[in-house]
Amino acid sequence: MRKQREEKSVSDELIDGLLEEGRKREDVHALLKQLTKMVVERAMQAEMTEHLGYAKHDPAGNNSGNSRNGVTRKRLKGEFGELEIETPRDRNGDFEPQLIQKSQTRWSGFDDKILSMYARGMSTRDIQGHLEEMYQVPVSASLISDVTEGVMEDARAWQSRPLEPFYGVVFLDALYVKMRHEGRVENRAVYVAIGINLEGKKDVLGIWTSAHEGAKFWMNVLNDLRSRGVKDIYLVCVDGLKGFPAAIEAVFPQAQVQLCIVHMVRASLNYVTWKEYKAVTQDLKPIYKAATADQAELELSQFEKKWPKYPAVARLWRENWERVIPFFEFPPEVRKVVYTTNAVESLHMSLRKVIKTRGSFPNEEAAIRLLYLALTKAVAKWQGVQSWKAMLNFLDTVCAERILEAGLRR
Repeated sequence: MRKQREEKSVSDELIDGLLEEGRKREDVHALLKQLTKMVVERAMQAEMTEHLGYAKHDPAGNNSGNSRNGVTRKRLKGEFGELEIETPRDRNGDFEPQLIQKSQTRWSGFDDKILSMYARGMSTRDIQGHLEEMYQVPVSASLISDVTEGVMEDARAWQSRPLEPFYGVVFLDALYVKMRHEGRVENRAVYVAIGINLEGKKDVLGIWTSAHEGAKFWMNVLNDLRSRGVKDIYLVCVDGLKGFPAAIEAVFPQAQVQLCIVHMVRASLNYVTWKEYKAVTQDLKPIYKAATADQAELELSQFEKKWPKYPAVARLWRENWERVIPFFEFPPEVRKVVYTTNAVESLHMSLRKVIKTRGSFPNEEAAIRLLYLALTKAVAKWQGVQSWKAMLNFLDTVCAERILEAGLRR
């Protein structure tokens, strides 16, 4: 009933009267601008009344020490285009309107539209064109820059936020982004860490940049995770970067390291002729699809016998065997969660979509700003990991004490 009364607070007769001059789209648009101006200015006058303690023309204001002092005109940008608003002033100059603040030049929500377009990879010029086309609002490049640069404060707070003390699985990987550094454009690595907590929720733990992907820099990333509260990780899933496992174990000595099977297959195919790609790929499957680590080793021996012309492939698997087989300990229904860095690569795919329209970024901060907006947009759509209950039961069996030591209850 209350909602019905609110809807009827503006009568049909009044609306019909306002629309007498025209019902075309542009007429309705102009009417909405006029109504918005009237309502906002009336509301700000009410704020002034509350501030002064008496209504306009009320004798109670005589000799009160403060009074109204005309208006200040300002133009606000928004979905209605540009709209001039008269903001009331007081003689003492201490009136601080809340509805439209003194420094405000855009309607609430207008900045969100700019950020949403920016997060989709639209360039400053594209955003300018879109806003002018949709809302007939001329927007300067500096305004867009001011809005997007304000994101860095949020990005820094997000990057330094406290993390959970224990993660069941953490995925580590990097993608390359072109950005200007010390006067020249170069490909710089953007490091990404995704964690799955004990509730089965995925989250991006942070992003970092460096000239090259390397174990030394990953050590810095891991130390940053520890300084932000991560005490232990059960499994860390990585690609085949040399020295990476040693860096992980130096910071999280109890963590198991799982090499990404997808990376292992790709590395194997580097030794294979194009004609035999499909056959070799098919024959590698029984290795990582095996039920147990022992069966997987038998399958690897069978592969060696069938493909003696590719000894480097079998050698690659044997040299990394201790980092290949940890996922065989997991329940079959959750192995797909942990034997590949697909979680990271899926995120990378969404990030590449928004950066592909950029030739390069003017600096590292500009790249981080866009990537932060894009990844927070992507993470908002993530759902819990499937079959995580089985994984949680497994973790409770194999590392319950470690979970308790990290400060979490089972």
